[in-house]
Amino acid sequence: MDRAGFRVTTIVLRPKKIRRVAWACAIGLVGVFTVVGLLLGNTPTGVIFRTSDQVAMIVLGFLLAGGVLLLTRPRVTADASGVDVRNVVTSHHFDWQDVLSVSFPDGAAWARLELPEDEYVSVMAVQAVDREYAVSSVRALRELHKAARN
Repeated sequence: MDRAGFRVTTIVLRPKKIRRVAWACAIGLVGVFTVVGLLLGNTPTGVIFRTSDQVAMIVLGFLLAGGVLLLTRPRVTADASGVDVRNVVTSHHFDWQDVLSVSFPDGAAWARLELPEDEYVSVMAVQAVDREYAVSSVRALRELHKAARN
């Protein structure tokens, strides 16, 4: 509840499908690079792999897995005052008064916030592959936007 006694609605949106896929890929990468790293010492090719090479291979697997897990980072947090958009690398905060609309263009991979002067910010937390979740997420964001602009 806010000071006036009205219920404050906050929504938090995160992508669904990409999170499962990214975690599976990350676990697979760590597993494969660990096995390869452990097997490097037993090669009949005449190449000499040291323990440091094996450790480097395993560390490389963890680094690649960390890169894949960056795809799980997108999140949107929105309430009556504004919206916070966190994508893979960047984060933005917008007051609803600065947002013209919430859109999901045909053929787009994710939703976006339309801003003044023909600018927009992609909302990677709302992805087309999540289908019904994406539709309900865009509707929820539009309702908060509409309520804040009135």
